Order: sequence, then structure tokens, then C-alpha cells
Amino acid sequence: MSRVGIFLADGFEEIEGLTVVDILRRAGIDISMISINGKKKVTGAHGIALDTDEDIVQCDPDKLDMLVLPGGMPGTTNLAACEKLTEALKKADQEKRGIAAICAAPSVLGDLGFLKGKKAVCYPGFENRLTGAEVLAVPVVTDGHITTSRGMGTAIAFALELTKRLKDEETAKQVGRSIIYNV
Repeated sequence: MSRVGIFLADGFEEIEGLTVVDILRRAGIDISMISINGKKKVTGAHGIALDTDEDIVQCDPDKLDMLVLPGGMPGTTNLAACEKLTEALKKADQEKRGIAAICAAPSVLGDLGFLKGKKAVCYPGFENRLTGAEVLAVPVVTDGHITTSRGMGTAIAFALELTKRLKDEETAKQVGRSIIYNV
């Protein structure tokens, strides 16, 4: 079974983070909510506080098949500033393990140089941060081992794309039907 970590920083976009957790768990995928701020409690951009499964100090990112970054502000800025996370992302990129980011968070990948020569999307206004990417205007795109998506309104499509990558297309369609998505 695939193991996924979604990295949550204070100021993350709640719907982008929790939609991924919900959809992947419905698909039977092991996803752990990981706080990057040294404690298990994280507060989203809209004041919704939640307890994560673990914090980055306890986490071994090398054991994750996919690392997921939700957007939101200042969540994205906080993710980019977390040295342990950026080091884990660099190693995952070198090893071609799954990396996914939505909304403003693809800017973190662009700043790290991961998107050169790849198709990518992001929240409008962050395109200049997708260094070297062919920037598209579609809800979600996967190019190689990296998946990017545009924002809160594309969170379900993003999560179903991750389900397809981690399991298969039929599982993604089944979960989509079960939540009355694009029926």
C-alpha cells in the first residue's frame, strides 16, 4: 500500500488539505497529516484548527511514496521556509517519488527548480514562480512524478488524480461516483 504525507503549515487552505485526506482515505490509501511547525495542532488560513497525525520531527519522509502540499497563505510561505520539508522534497524529486501541490504551493516546487520542462498549473498570479514550466490553465496536470492543481475549486479533481496515480483509474472513478462528483 502507498504511504502519503500531506504537510500542513499554519495558514494552509483547509479545503485543499482536508479534501485530499478525505478522498485518499475513501480510496483506502494510507495518508498521514503531518504538521511542519513542531507540534501536532495546526490552524488553517480561515481559523479552523485541527490535530495532525504526526509532526515533521517524528516523520520519516523517506518512507513516503508521495509528498503533498496544500496551498493557502501564509501556509505556502511557511511550507517553503521549512528546511526539513524542502530537503525531503529535494530527495523525493531526485528519486522520482510522487510530489503534488495545489493552489499557491506549486510555487514551492518552482522555486526549487522541479518544474523545469514540465507542464504545471497554479493559482492565478503565481505563474511567474513556476520557473521553467509550461504553464497551463486546466484544473490539474500530472507530468512525470509531479502533479499540480489550481486551487480550492479544483481540490476534488486534484485528490482524484492522486487516487488514480496511487491506485488506478477505476478506483478514482468509483470514489468520484460515491461522492456524486461529475456523475
